[in-house]
Amino acid sequence: MKSDTTKFTLRTDPVLLKKFHSVADYNGRSANRELEVLIKRHVAEFENIHGKITPE
Repeated sequence: MKSDTTKFTLRTDPVLLKKFHSVADYNGRSANRELEVLIKRHVAEFENIHGKITPE
């Protein structure tokens, strides 16, 4: 079965990642879901300022 999701590798400082996991836990999300929520929010804010992005 094919997935509609794409994998993305992130390299970051280990301490920052541990803190990020704490934030995600506080919000009741996995780190992956927390990052997805933040990315969606950031893209929406960008589009509000600069206009809709049309993926090619």
